[in-house]
Amino acid sequence: QVQLVESGGGLVQAGGSLRLSCAASGRTFSSYPMGWFRQAPGKEREFVAAVNWSGGATYYADSVKGRFTISRDNAKNTVYLQMNSLKPEDTAVYYCAARTGANYYALQSYDYWGQGTQVTVSS
Repeated sequence: QVQLVESGGGLVQAGGSLRLSCAASGRTFSSYPMGWFRQAPGKEREFVAAVNWSGGATYYADSVKGRFTISRDNAKNTVYLQMNSLKPEDTAVYYCAARTGANYYALQSYDYWGQGTQVTVSS
């Protein structure tokens, strides 16, 4: 089992950058593929990015490709989401999650979730 705590959210102007962190507890962190999801008010939670257990493979939603970068540091039990060129439509609560299922992109494949961190992008 793994417990996740996100940090790094905040208010930023359009075009700016933020780096989210997700700290994990538990010695098995390195065995879990990890993902970031987001949920805007009135909308469903959606996939943003994912990384495999080693950090060698990454996956992105089309809406963030080329602007966001996911990475992990297994020695620090932490996964990151670097967000550049932020847009107002990126405003949402961002969640990290640990994947136990087969599909990187499917919300149902992730069993462990953090509490979320708010990202607000002003125009």
